Amino acid sequence: MTLDFLPRITADSRRHVIVRALRHAIEVGSLAPGDRLVERDLAERMGISRGPVREALRQLEQEGLVVSYPYRGTVVAEISAEEVEHLLVPLRLVLARFAVRHALARLTPADLSTLASLASSMRAAARVGDRAVVVETDVAFHELLLERAEQPHALQVWRTIAPRVRAYFHRDTGRYETLEEIADGHDELLAALRGGDLGEVEAVLARHIEETLDLGGSGASHGQ
Repeated sequence: MTLDFLPRITADSRRHVIVRALRHAIEVGSLAPGDRLVERDLAERMGISRGPVREALRQLEQEGLVVSYPYRGTVVAEISAEEVEHLLVPLRLVLARFAVRHALARLTPADLSTLASLASSMRAAARVGDRAVVVETDVAFHELLLERAEQPHALQVWRTIAPRVRAYFHRDTGRYETLEEIADGHDELLAALRGGDLGEVEAVLARHIEETLDLGGSGASHGQ
């Protein structure tokens, strides 16, 4: 394991800089499940004291991205096939259906234009194999629907699971023959949203999200 991905930051940098760097490394796989995160090593690499690192690791543990064990320290958390199938995917589907029921009538032409722009960016990134942009535009697409639902508790639940969802998104994309398959799904969803038929939107959402269940046989790890 290398820590070269970590930035060097000043002592007065805020904790979120450390959290963002570590979170991104975990999500894209620079830090793999089971890798140990040693406060001393992280602090030395970034040129800061261990206090902010300790606080950052606590936040990442709350997000479900790391786990702390007695006598073993902090390690990057696994995302098991069981968790994907029985927790993350069902939660995503419940939140997505709830969101569109409240958001569909509220979507403005500007919102649809933003969704179209995200789908276009996803398509362009897929063509050049840019997995990171595909994942981020995927998340942004669905988060916009949650925001337009104007249901703050649903958005709060989503943001609680979003770090682990992003992590499995990065691993999930490897099972597609091409990243453009992901873009295809969002084009289909955008067309349904433009059509304004709730039943059709929910049907497309279900197909789109439940596709990730195939991850259990290819990309997810079994937990510790």
